[in-house]
Amino acid sequence: MNPLRIVFLDRDSLPATAEFTGPQAPHELVAHPRTAPEQVAERIRDADIVIVNKVPLAADAIAQAQRLRMIAITATGTDNVDLDACDRRGIIVSNVRDYAVHAVPEHTFALMLALRRSLLAYRQSVRDGRWQASGQFCYFDFPVRDLAGSTLGIIGRGALGEAVAELARAFGMKVQFAARRDTGEPTHDYTDFNHVLRTSDVLSLHCPLNAQTRGMIGAAEFALMERKPLLINTARGGLVDEYALEHALRSGQISGAGFDVASQEPPAANHPLMRLLDMPNFILTPHMAWSSEAAIRSMILQVCDNIDAFLRDDPRNVVAGFRAAR
Repeated sequence: MNPLRIVFLDRDSLPATAEFTGPQAPHELVAHPRTAPEQVAERIRDADIVIVNKVPLAADAIAQAQRLRMIAITATGTDNVDLDACDRRGIIVSNVRDYAVHAVPEHTFALMLALRRSLLAYRQSVRDGRWQASGQFCYFDFPVRDLAGSTLGIIGRGALGEAVAELARAFGMKVQFAARRDTGEPTHDYTDFNHVLRTSDVLSLHCPLNAQTRGMIGAAEFALMERKPLLINTARGGLVDEYALEHALRSGQISGAGFDVASQEPPAANHPLMRLLDMPNFILTPHMAWSSEAAIRSMILQVCDNIDAFLRDDPRNVVAGFRAAR
């Protein structure tokens, strides 16, 4: 019998200092630092289990991996894996959940606070000598606004959305969760989607990327934002039409934006988000909101636990391959 073969396609998506030895079960682990799309089929051809973060796993590559029984995603998002192809084959796909329930909300608020108080703009102005030139103890070149008393609109009510809401209430913010557009009348727990866009001072995205949410914030949505809110996105880049974002920010439809994600990662030099880096009310970070040391440790443990649970015929965190999981 062949030994259990586990292939990690993008080991460099974890820090080199983060130890990853694999599950408890005996196995052979092949860890590739990175994998280009054209290398996927060959590298997973003889794999029993594939570990992946962001490398695309398309149906044609999955079809060639006849030994493949499980895909362990080292993230919550699953948009890089063809889940329908895995369902058809009965290949279990498990993700990790709630591992960054402190890291992502804290990063969300770091972006929010930096933008509401114009921290980066003031820091740059001090470096440029503006303080000395002002001739007094302070100056007022950029707006400074409190979070207390403002309204936060949250799109997505999973663990991360709820954790952001908890922090917001501690800051004295009013919180409203946006209802999905396809759910009909909003309930007392949710507010009409367009009403949230119209009445929020800050909007924060915490929903998955799928066919229903792709491009959910575009030109029409920016036009509804009467209060010129901040837009914070620590979820997925494809949720926002980035060309519409560029226009909204430059035209003053919104007062600022903080993004940790992009539709293309890393973005090309001419990507809309890269073109916004000259603006003092825009912050772009390199998809690292999730990456606190504690969150990485939690994620690695979950991935290994997911694999061990699958090998015990008790799969957990299953997002595809449901027939095999029953």
